[in-house]
Amino acid sequence: MSAIWRACLFALCVLPFMPALAAEAPAGLLALDGRPAPALKLADMDGKITDLAKLKGRWVLVHFWAAWCGPCRKEMPTLSKMLQALPPDRVKLLLVNTAEADDEVFSFLASVNMDLAPLMDRDGLATKRWQPRGLPSTFIVDPQGRLRYLALGGRDWASRPYLDFLQALSASRSPS
Repeated sequence: MSAIWRACLFALCVLPFMPALAAEAPAGLLALDGRPAPALKLADMDGKITDLAKLKGRWVLVHFWAAWCGPCRKEMPTLSKMLQALPPDRVKLLLVNTAEADDEVFSFLASVNMDLAPLMDRDGLATKRWQPRGLPSTFIVDPQGRLRYLALGGRDWASRPYLDFLQALSASRSPS
């Protein structure tokens, strides 16, 4: 069989079942090199610990934000809508608050009517390890725990291009 026929057969038989490979990242997402994600093990405001290492097998959005950040305030409701549209067993959102007091975070979340439990980076060490280049910053980690994409600045995560892309990722356990 010629190389051209093999390529056509591959495209017809395999690619339809690999939506994450076929999906194109929307504008504003920077492709990363696939290096392992830094460690992330933080407690929420109630003391419940979340460990990124235990979330292998699903796509994880690690979102760094602060209550004083204007774009973060505008973006937060779109993150909530995004979560409602994605399968929870395949995509997880980790909201990492960067070194703010619990009262500030609680007041902010109440003001935007958010029901999400942020992880509290009280000493700022997790933020330092991840090195976001501003707030908000969202890292997309693949099911194997590797960094695949980075979104710098606020965006509408509930918009069609982002939802389509994240749904395609969540339909596959393979990195894009």
